Amino acid sequence: MANPTRTAARAAAAVTAILACTLAMTACAGPSKSAGGSSSPSASANAGGTKAPTPTPTPTPTDPPTPVTLTCDQIVTPDQAYAYNPNFGTDPGYQPKDGSLEKQVADWKGVTCAWLNQTSGDVIEIAVAQPPASALEGLKNAAVTAATPVPTYGVPPEVEGYFKQGTPGQVQVFRGAYWIVSDSAAFFEPGDAAPLMESVLANLPK
Repeated sequence: MANPTRTAARAAAAVTAILACTLAMTACAGPSKSAGGSSSPSASANAGGTKAPTPTPTPTPTDPPTPVTLTCDQIVTPDQAYAYNPNFGTDPGYQPKDGSLEKQVADWKGVTCAWLNQTSGDVIEIAVAQPPASALEGLKNAAVTAATPVPTYGVPPEVEGYFKQGTPGQVQVFRGAYWIVSDSAAFFEPGDAAPLMESVLANLPK
């Protein structure tokens, strides 16, 4: 069962992000690739000498996940991938890395996909799972602790979106029973992944 206090905290964070976007559109985008400042959660949390919160370990779920039977071409169609960037094509040798969120998706019988930029060599990973129901709340709480809410991925509470800057940049989106994860060195700010997240959400069953 979802913890009302934690759910309210996530909702408050999302509302704050929406207001920030309304007042200053750059608040959601974060610094560009050329910006010199660091935006990592640990750096900002420790800037004032305050210890960053330690995420609460998520108990091992005892209920089963629901398999995702969609193919990669159904998660993001070839036309959608081409519209995003014609240099990206399916990465035939892709395997999710051990310890990654994509590997967790695979372990939960989700679908894991990747597209390779034929020019830059950048890879975009997108993975979709329907985790055990008992694990979903813990995943959301971990995301809001580690990343920044992004209302442009969807409107809470129907859709909860988060972005974590880094190399690679990381996206997490929650809608209903679905957990969407995407990583890429091509994601410098939330908007870089927005068209793909829009495509994925549109292609998932309601």
